Amino acid sequence: MVLAQEPDLSMFGDDPFWLIVIKAVACFAFLMICVLISIVMERKVLGWMQLRIGPNRHGPWGMLQSLADGVKLMLKEDIIVKGADKALYVLAPILAAIPAFMAIAVIPFGPKDDPVSIFGTRTVLQLTDLPVALLYVLATSAIAVYGTVLAGWASNSTYPLLGGVRATAQIISYEVAMGLSFAAVFLYSGSMSTSAIVEAQDDRWFMILLPVSFLIYMVSMVGEAHRPPFDMPESEGDLVGGYLTEYSSIKFAFFMLSEYIHTVTVSALMVTLFLGGWRAPAPLSLWEGANTGWWPLLWFTAKLVCVIFFFMWIRASLPRVRYDQFMALGWKILIPIALVWLMLVATVRAMQNEDYDFQDIVLWVSGGVLTILLLSFVADFFRDRSERRHEEAGGAGEPGAEGTQEPFDPTAGGYPVPPLPGQTLPPVPRRPSRTHREKAAAGAAAESEGHTQGREGSDDA
Repeated sequence: MVLAQEPDLSMFGDDPFWLIVIKAVACFAFLMICVLISIVMERKVLGWMQLRIGPNRHGPWGMLQSLADGVKLMLKEDIIVKGADKALYVLAPILAAIPAFMAIAVIPFGPKDDPVSIFGTRTVLQLTDLPVALLYVLATSAIAVYGTVLAGWASNSTYPLLGGVRATAQIISYEVAMGLSFAAVFLYSGSMSTSAIVEAQDDRWFMILLPVSFLIYMVSMVGEAHRPPFDMPESEGDLVGGYLTEYSSIKFAFFMLSEYIHTVTVSALMVTLFLGGWRAPAPLSLWEGANTGWWPLLWFTAKLVCVIFFFMWIRASLPRVRYDQFMALGWKILIPIALVWLMLVATVRAMQNEDYDFQDIVLWVSGGVLTILLLSFVADFFRDRSERRHEEAGGAGEPGAEGTQEPFDPTAGGYPVPPLPGQTLPPVPRRPSRTHREKAAAGAAAESEGHTQGREGSDDA
């Protein structure tokens, strides 16, 4: 097997200007319609899963609820915080929303070799494509971080600043795992072009060929889009609304719009990279005309709706995790697994390019996996022995151990602060449990009975 050649992108860039404008407006309209559908769909799905009534007032069956929400937000009073940096305060929602629109430009809705006719002109169902299209997607998602962190900083308030910092750390950490999952797709398809990646899934979707990358991206896209159970940047119980606490009216609507557009964008990326893109699912793929004309747009939209439904499903099913658990999942689990999987995929591709037999590839890969598991087992074994010896020694000799930790007053400076390494918080007074109260009452009764018997004995004497 030889390495894939550079994809042919000569069919892009030859459209007349009016057709480019029509396709750009169509992509924008597609995103906005998906957002409107997602808002109503989320409330309907959550109502169905949680056995309660969803929206049923605005429009038939509540279908105009998202439109009513948009009108309500536009008519609300627009407030600018007195101490805010006004220029950055206004710019932040725009920076959060615009990059979310940009990624849809390289998503293919149909095959590049079978253009459709729009007003008598043959064109591809894709706005444009690049040899490094997925790097362009990663770049646009990275720009959205500026909108989040500037919203928290420009508000000149404590809680939005904390929300902006948490959101920035979350986006950066999960972008690393997402990029590593992309790298495995690059290696297997031989291209970073989105149209070439879809063409490489002719025989089998990458969800089946690269299951680990698929699972890593599935978790990373939820964290990247700030969706439950990973919605810590705006968690109401912790941060009173997060980085958008001080925003209202249309600025608040921009942040909500960017979140839903980002959800649609990462869902479209999942369809493109792992679910065959515009290709018809089996058994519809057996029909020769399934992937011609306008039919691919229907298959792409159906897959996109299924992925968006997955977002609603996990919101209704899973509780919000703690922030430290969420960051540990990204840095300690997803990224190491993605690195090991990427090395495995690179090894398999290199052996395929060198014309190794399938049995030899399986033997070498299995041997490598067993070696890694054995080394991990040995490391865990010695680490457990070291921890056991440390516990038997009473924890002396290491800073931060129980025997050397210092008492710590979290409110000594006027504001509560977390402890540093080597410091411990004072014990929290807790209300005694019922069992403890019963034992204390029984002890008091026995003690009073003993005193009574003692007095009776002294009276008899």
